[in-house]
Amino acid sequence: MKPTLEFAGASQPTLLSAVVVAALTFSPQIASADESGISFWVPGLFGSLAAAPTAPGWSLGTIYYHTSVSASGAAAAAREVQIGRFSPNVNVNLNVNLKAPPDLLFLAPSAPAAAQQPKNPNIVVILADNLGYGELGVYGGGILRGAPTPRIDALAGEGTRLLNFNVEAQCTPSRSALLTGRFAIRSGTYEVPIGGIPDGLTQWEITTAELLSGQGYATGMWGKWHLGSAEDRMPTNQGFDEWYGIPRTYDEAMWPSLDETRSMWPSVGNRQGWNAKVVHPQHIYEARKGDKPRQVAVLDEDRRRTMDAEITSRAVEFIKRNASSGKPFYAYVPFAHVHMPTLPNLEFAGRTGNGDWADCLAEMDYRTGQILDAIKQAGIENDTLVIFASDNGPEATNPWEGDNGPWRGTYFTAMEGSLRAPFIIRWPGKVPAGRISNEIVHTVDLFTTLARVGGAEVPTDRAIDGVDQLDFFLGKQEASNREGFPAYVADRLSAVKWRNWKVHLIWQETMYATPQKLPLPRVINLLTDRKEERDVAAQNSWVADPAVRIIGELEASFKKYPPIKLGTPDPYTPP
Repeated sequence: MKPTLEFAGASQPTLLSAVVVAALTFSPQIASADESGISFWVPGLFGSLAAAPTAPGWSLGTIYYHTSVSASGAAAAAREVQIGRFSPNVNVNLNVNLKAPPDLLFLAPSAPAAAQQPKNPNIVVILADNLGYGELGVYGGGILRGAPTPRIDALAGEGTRLLNFNVEAQCTPSRSALLTGRFAIRSGTYEVPIGGIPDGLTQWEITTAELLSGQGYATGMWGKWHLGSAEDRMPTNQGFDEWYGIPRTYDEAMWPSLDETRSMWPSVGNRQGWNAKVVHPQHIYEARKGDKPRQVAVLDEDRRRTMDAEITSRAVEFIKRNASSGKPFYAYVPFAHVHMPTLPNLEFAGRTGNGDWADCLAEMDYRTGQILDAIKQAGIENDTLVIFASDNGPEATNPWEGDNGPWRGTYFTAMEGSLRAPFIIRWPGKVPAGRISNEIVHTVDLFTTLARVGGAEVPTDRAIDGVDQLDFFLGKQEASNREGFPAYVADRLSAVKWRNWKVHLIWQETMYATPQKLPLPRVINLLTDRKEERDVAAQNSWVADPAVRIIGELEASFKKYPPIKLGTPDPYTPP
């Protein structure tokens, strides 16, 4: 039975006695209670009863006690102790022996008692590579694509699933938009980099990792960066405490397998293949903030097979380490799967019986489950926001083509099959479970939303395109805070989405098709025409108004904040 405190004596202040009884018998700060006494602590800023009530918390007044009661701090041997203001984060411990004669002991609030501020939640973002809208079971794929995805499907049931999550058209632009909250056209990252020019984000850009690091988060990334390959443009230069992965793309894993002795073009001679003396192979790197990145190994097809296992192992270790320390963390986990070449870990090779692509899908689901299991085993599920998404639409290159579900087009276009990607968010007890929404959300919104989740302020010295979607994610409102957005393919404004409408300015159906500038905009109703086959501009010319408004707002912001050009070196200073 939980012991209680009783007070006696003619001078007993009844109100204050009630205060301390409530504080000591019901307060969550009680550390232990048994027949021998109650041990409790009062956190925060402390002041005497005479102190001005400017800071919330408990004031420790005069304590009358005998040998059965002890007070930590100076003058503990005196019968009467005046405890003044203590520094923050100092705990005052009192031990009261309930079997001893009663004493007069009271606490009085100097201001309304403030609730203890909860620790910022942990954030885990799992990003699949070139995973189309129609690949996962919960999006109509799974076994129809050769492999069930039970762990990711279960994650969707535990959280909210979006049907209209939009991304940029290529890997680099999409990852840039995700991490900076800015359309990639603004940051000079609007297309996959080519050799010979400075590539990636300038150090002037601010990433989610930098914002959260400033709020005391541990930050880690494992996987493909694709936002800079110079040693001063790595993830650890952009807010991440640690990183393991590749700076560019997984295509390059094929280079060492297509050297001069194993040419792609044997009919014209061996000296047509890749040569390390001409172009260096891509390396896997390991880095920590403040240190020079270290080359671990050459990325070849064998290492491509093991990448997601290595990524997951390091992410799990990071989660366990920070869960034990109690420090909030931000884990960014961009998987290698299902980017070409689709090479499963040997542990999964042949598992589905449906080829390498299906085996990779099965492995990705398993690796996602390993991360979710680590969160659960660490006892931090309720304190951890988890996002699973893809960077863009499906692969377009034979034999690794992906599936865009009901939509048309491949990545590197402004078709829905390029722009719509799977998205799942889970935060137990906060994000509604089993919810499905067709509201528009863009990947840039995650920057602004996660900044709020982590208690950070978004920069005000630049254009930020992301809008705060936290209330929408938490189910406090049905509508997204975004109605539309401009869709760029490289540096070409190709389309505008607004509500359930799409206005095409440039037409391109697949990655390898030639972009065609349209003489007149093509208007599509996405609710009735998911394949974008019927131009209904004649009956719906009014849609031009919101589309032009979105374009006008963007162009006005370009005048105020000129876009950074592709290949801009550091240091960059805004004009």
